[in-house]
Amino acid sequence: MACWTAWPVSCGRWNTALDEFALIARYFRWPPQREQTRLAGGDDAALLAPPPGQVLAISTDTLLAGRHYDASIRPEDLGWKALAVNLSDLLAMAAEPLAFTLALSLPEADEAWLQGFAAGLRAHAQAASVDLIGGDTTRGPQAITITVFGAVPAAQALRRDGARPGQGVYVSGPLGDAALALRLGAQAPAALRRKLDRPEPPLRAWRGLRGHAAAGIDLSDGLSADLGHVLRASGVGATLEWAALPRSAAFAAAGATAALQRESLLHGGDDYELLVAADAEPPAPRPGQGWMRIGRIEAEPGLRLREQDGTVADLTPAAWTHF
Repeated sequence: MACWTAWPVSCGRWNTALDEFALIARYFRWPPQREQTRLAGGDDAALLAPPPGQVLAISTDTLLAGRHYDASIRPEDLGWKALAVNLSDLLAMAAEPLAFTLALSLPEADEAWLQGFAAGLRAHAQAASVDLIGGDTTRGPQAITITVFGAVPAAQALRRDGARPGQGVYVSGPLGDAALALRLGAQAPAALRRKLDRPEPPLRAWRGLRGHAAAGIDLSDGLSADLGHVLRASGVGATLEWAALPRSAAFAAAGATAALQRESLLHGGDDYELLVAADAEPPAPRPGQGWMRIGRIEAEPGLRLREQDGTVADLTPAAWTHF
């Protein structure tokens, strides 16, 4: 039996004094921030109006306990991350984030966990100026599904099939921090661990991408694989420059082996930065921080890497898989 309303309800019963309606009222009923949110909760569906002349961009991601995160993550960080991984998809399409829904499955209504999770989720929602407009709650194995809604003029929506030979390949920030943190485990420096647990996609980047970038994707599963999606969709190839791949100070100072650094930079996931193909560098994705050119789109299909010594070799994509 399925159930759905604009605000979460449960198809079963919580074995707790905190029922689903009290849970919603206490942790997830927030006043709307945006004029596009015409009705957020209390009815069978939410009402969302895109700006005139724009279309809705919609994306969904699910985070499963034990698959996409483990028990070591703080609930505050998990709430933040659950929204971040979805917002980056909208940003990669040059869409302005508007609203989101939350489907939450929990083995029990743990109020301490809920308080932290809701605080982190709301903090990121406020930073991004997006409204929580509905969803679903149910009892079961812990899982978090968020659907985000954004708006973009149809002609300015970035797709994966727009890259053309001669364009530059740009990224919005350092790569490999989250992947290296995951691989180092308990030995990961706090700065790297924060990038894994609390990613910060460039929330205002969509403004500069419209009319300046030709193709885009968010870096969630790994640089080589995500860029590979763009290349296949566009029918082109690319050469990356090893020396140009941006590393953070924390990445450089972590003391990882050269092999581990290479794996994290080229194939690691969870960056939630943006990658775009463009004729020239787009406007800054963040205040005071420009895009970083890491390669070039080419007519010859396939992905290649120019090493520090100038030699060029084929690069086989590899990445995180969800199955």
